[in-house]
Amino acid sequence: MKIEVPITLTAADSQSRTISGTIVTWGEQGNTSAGPTIFAADSINFNKNIKLLLEHDRTRPIGKLLSHEITDTGIVATFKIAATTAGNDALVEASTGMRDGFSVGVKVDSWDNQDGVMVISKSSIVETSLVTDPAIDSARVAQVAATENSAPEKDADANPQSEGEQVSDTTVPEAPAVTEAVEATSVEAAVSHKPAFYATPRINTNLTAGQFLEANIKASMGDDEAKTLVKATNDTSTNTGLTLAPHMNEFITTSIDGRPAVDSVSRGVLPGTGMSFTIPKIGTAPTIDGDSTEGEALGGTEMASTYITVDVKKAAGLQTISWELLDRSSPAFYDELIKELNYAYAKATDRALVAKLVADGTQASTQAATIAGFKAFIAKETPAAYLAAGKFAKNIIANTAWWETIITAEDGSNRPLFIAAQPANSPGNVGVQSLTGTVMGQNLYVDPHMSVTTLIDDSAFLVVPEAVTFYEAPKTQIQVQALANGRLQVAVYGYYAIATKVGAGIRRFNLT
Repeated sequence: MKIEVPITLTAADSQSRTISGTIVTWGEQGNTSAGPTIFAADSINFNKNIKLLLEHDRTRPIGKLLSHEITDTGIVATFKIAATTAGNDALVEASTGMRDGFSVGVKVDSWDNQDGVMVISKSSIVETSLVTDPAIDSARVAQVAATENSAPEKDADANPQSEGEQVSDTTVPEAPAVTEAVEATSVEAAVSHKPAFYATPRINTNLTAGQFLEANIKASMGDDEAKTLVKATNDTSTNTGLTLAPHMNEFITTSIDGRPAVDSVSRGVLPGTGMSFTIPKIGTAPTIDGDSTEGEALGGTEMASTYITVDVKKAAGLQTISWELLDRSSPAFYDELIKELNYAYAKATDRALVAKLVADGTQASTQAATIAGFKAFIAKETPAAYLAAGKFAKNIIANTAWWETIITAEDGSNRPLFIAAQPANSPGNVGVQSLTGTVMGQNLYVDPHMSVTTLIDDSAFLVVPEAVTFYEAPKTQIQVQALANGRLQVAVYGYYAIATKVGAGIRRFNLT
């Protein structure tokens, strides 16, 4: 698992060929490949034999660890940069602020989920990378020391010329000396080195996601040109990644993006292994005698614990396409295919959560299918959820029929109840162009994926967010496979789990 953390590169010294900085900050949240993540103090087991890579690519090492220090705030490290073309470029990029971030790759041994944030308590470092974009945008180069006569050192083991490349003997004039450290954004002195001029043509790698998928499919079928294109696209040192084409064919679709039900509950990171996991739970809460007299024996109920078992599920979608479609269609078809598969994945996982709410939730008191009944449902079930779960119900999940009912609700003078333009007469705020709003202090999530489309049982849910948690793997995956029967398959899949922790914290609307 690669974990990007907030860092600050403190210095890039071209003469000693070193790059230094804080590679890990304890207790500071960063958006990583595993979602929101925090490293606890002293949570990394540091191996001194650590290489410095470019953008987490193990085939592109540029240096190795020279020294490190574990402090109260994080880990500060210095790396010796190899005298190769990539190493020279890395020094220049760090000095000019073009590539000025650190990211560490670690093997997580122990962690905890705290309100949807992965808090790592024990891990082992695998590698460190110099990256273009660190987890926090403000973590950039602080100072640069660039000196005169700072040409790369000679290294008998280094070979800066790659196979098949012709390198010119042309040199760049040495930069004037800089006598003091300056801010990275104002550095004008460049590191002197011998640049490489390539005789072979560069490959155009500005591909859309669909073009990249098409190239992957053809590469799996043995197309050498497609293999070269895929390899060049994956090489982040020679391209800027996938970019949108100037023009795109228009597709008409009725698919709806988003997962309102998932957004309304608490979230967690799915464990990395296993098809089930357990969560400890208090079975019997302790009690205290609040009216003890002098000399009376101590009483009370002893606490007893239990646990719940949560099963891991897989959501997967498959599309089969012909070679003719692959060869003769526009690449925009593949862009739309990936987008539609992701829409379908969102719909499937959102519906799975709604089904879990129906199965494990508590049926509310009977109410009418009117705005008065909906308001009574909220008024009666909000305190009931608090008494049962010990926490406040904050969110309402409703289908589109309830959305229509709320939007058209009026008072006796035909004034809308839930429009912000009438604040003196508004028990909430729900608009005709928004799938979210507020109703009687509750956050409203309109869910178009619900199978119930009328004002009947289970057409709405009042939810304590902590009562149910949706766990999900860090990412879904796309798999391309060539088949012997002349057709191809593209699959999108991902793993998730739903844990109902307090069923009484989910109140199901009950018409009958």
